Amino acid sequence: MDWVYYIALFALLITGLFVNLLALPGLWLMLASAAAYAWVTRGDYMGWPSLTVLLVLAIVAEVVEFLAGSAGAKKAGGSVRGMIGAIVGGLLGGFFLTFLVPIPILGTIVGVCVGTFLGAWGVELLVGKEMNQSVQIGIGAAKGRLVGTLLKTLFGVAMLIVAMVAAWPTGAASPAPTPTSPPPLTAPATSPATAPATTTAPLPAVER
Repeated sequence: MDWVYYIALFALLITGLFVNLLALPGLWLMLASAAAYAWVTRGDYMGWPSLTVLLVLAIVAEVVEFLAGSAGAKKAGGSVRGMIGAIVGGLLGGFFLTFLVPIPILGTIVGVCVGTFLGAWGVELLVGKEMNQSVQIGIGAAKGRLVGTLLKTLFGVAMLIVAMVAAWPTGAASPAPTPTSPPPLTAPATSPATAPATTTAPLPAVER
């Protein structure tokens, strides 16, 4: 049964990696899946040390993505509202602009980057920035999002490797029961009362 849980964990980890490309908390789905696996397997294979490593990787990945994503827009002169627009635009682009490149994963990344550009560009234009400056901010936000997404995906791959190695279901299986030898077969004792009676044949008469 533990192998079934292991295969289910692998499927959820792959799903988390894909969800991460959509600018959604895919790494936290991976962490939750690992914690659920540790719970259903009673901690026989994956324990607190492995879960702690996964938690640290997820936190560092979020920080790296945020810094990379905001640095691009800020370097081009973007405002806080522009960065919020970039985040929302990237989220919507991951869902609705994937068709721009009909290739799995690559199309999602392109959709997120295009949505980030449109979100930052549109918000900066609405708050009064000039067209050229708004375009530059949008391009900077898209570049930052691309770098942040790629770095976060690398952290996700590291989490996948750590989780699959730590969760490998070997070495903790319950031992097989030791076979016991059957009791020796003995003939039932016969009581005197039930013993069959023996008959003695009469001796022949001796003639004189």
